[in-house]
Amino acid sequence: MTGIARTFRALAATATAALLTATAAAPAASARPEPKAPPEFVDLRSVDPTIITEMRYPTPHNFMGEPVDGYRRPVCILTRPAALALRTAQRSLLRQGYSLKVYDCYRPQRAVDHFVRWAKDLDDQSMKGEFYPSVDKSRLFEDGYIAEKSGHSRGSTVDLTLVKLPALPTRPYEPGEEPAPCYAPRNERFPDNSVDMGTGYDCFDTLSHTDDPRVQGVQRANRQFLKATLTDLGFVNLAEEWWHFTYKPELFPDTYFDFPVSRRSVAGH
Repeated sequence: MTGIARTFRALAATATAALLTATAAAPAASARPEPKAPPEFVDLRSVDPTIITEMRYPTPHNFMGEPVDGYRRPVCILTRPAALALRTAQRSLLRQGYSLKVYDCYRPQRAVDHFVRWAKDLDDQSMKGEFYPSVDKSRLFEDGYIAEKSGHSRGSTVDLTLVKLPALPTRPYEPGEEPAPCYAPRNERFPDNSVDMGTGYDCFDTLSHTDDPRVQGVQRANRQFLKATLTDLGFVNLAEEWWHFTYKPELFPDTYFDFPVSRRSVAGH
């Protein structure tokens, strides 16, 4: 082998090694660490494991019909004061033969962004029959059902209901099943194991307004029972959604977090 050939071979080997090193290092250099929750956030089950959890957004049984970005596990994450207040409510309710059941708690900003993208796609209306049967999807922003920010992302807001004990199981949702309107009579809409609140959870309809005058009798009494129980402990109800409550004062009133919903986000808290 001539000296020139040996030189070219050495240069080629050096270049190949450099390329492999750069390629191997690229993912590590470009990878961004996953954000974690501040220490003030906790997994609700670590505070009160008796509260029933039926997190909807990690599943396809929601108004979009698919798991929502950022929900890695069906975990209810809240700021510690909100979780402690729910524990106090639960202790009172258990003595009366009821349990709380949570549908959604902390919600990452990436999930809210997913809602916004879905709302702008007017061709995707696969879940209209259950969750917004009387609302044109083009009006979801204007009517206030979808927004670019959510109080849930601040960590002290929770969506929840009441279950009469002993709690019966809720049957699994089957993707593609025939939808029933969320405001249909209880024996016709999706068979949730909660008490009758007049509509299902996340029902985009004015009948979901907590004090809608059309909701009377047992349904109205159930809403008022839930509202009174939580209001006495510092929660404020959103008038448009009987299930939506925010604990006041909020620890992070101006911060919209984006760490994923997973046990790892609150590990060690």
